[in-house]
Amino acid sequence: MQHKIIGDDVQAVIIGLNEGETVRAESGAMMYMTSAVEMKTQMGDGKDANAGMMGTLMAGAKRAMAGEGLFITTFTATQASQQVGFAAPYPGKVIALNLAETGPMTCQRDAFLCGEMGVDIKVAFTKKLGAGFFGGEGFVLQKLSGTGTAFIHSGGTLVPFDLQAGQKLKVDTGCLVAMSEGVTYDIEMQKGITNTLFGGEGLFFAALTGPGRVYLQTLPFGRMADRILSAASGGANSEQSSGVGGLGGKIMGGLISGD
Repeated sequence: MQHKIIGDDVQAVIIGLNEGETVRAESGAMMYMTSAVEMKTQMGDGKDANAGMMGTLMAGAKRAMAGEGLFITTFTATQASQQVGFAAPYPGKVIALNLAETGPMTCQRDAFLCGEMGVDIKVAFTKKLGAGFFGGEGFVLQKLSGTGTAFIHSGGTLVPFDLQAGQKLKVDTGCLVAMSEGVTYDIEMQKGITNTLFGGEGLFFAALTGPGRVYLQTLPFGRMADRILSAASGGANSEQSSGVGGLGGKIMGGLISGD
């Protein structure tokens, strides 16, 4: 299977298929396909045709927990030299992960765009209670494993880090896109009352410790959505959308007004 990632700020991946080759994608991700590609939408992961009704329902439920839809779509070439194009759902970057080389990758819940049939998509629960409640992605993440190539997308630009053993990186909880299996994930509380109330970064950081590779995004979708809502309402939601930073603004406003 050959691929090409096109575009700058809103990217797409074009996948070339030979006869009999199949690629899976999230429902609604397809941009175009050539005439000799057969599309099939089914519940679950689209891999096991003999899973039975209960197995299919369970697979669909797990996908829903991981932030994806109940259904996944497969695209199979019935002739040689076919193409399928998949587009990212919001502005950002798309990268290819060869899982045979990277090993399993843990990703944010909606990161998976498409991938070869050799890619397994499973639910990954955060192991620590604090990381689950305050880590930005909740208790449920995606784990991509197998031997194929998976394509994941992010908001804004992707920033990779290769962490050495014991090296720690503090990250805004919404900026984490993916990390390799050796990276540990926890949360740390902000230090300083001024930072907490007025820093606009919330109460917690995600603390990532190596060894392994980490991918960060410069524009989490939630942050972009907050700005759009704030602008659409004429700024009425600006304090609400800034989280604890907004709380600091309200406290300061009350002090100034004498309330």
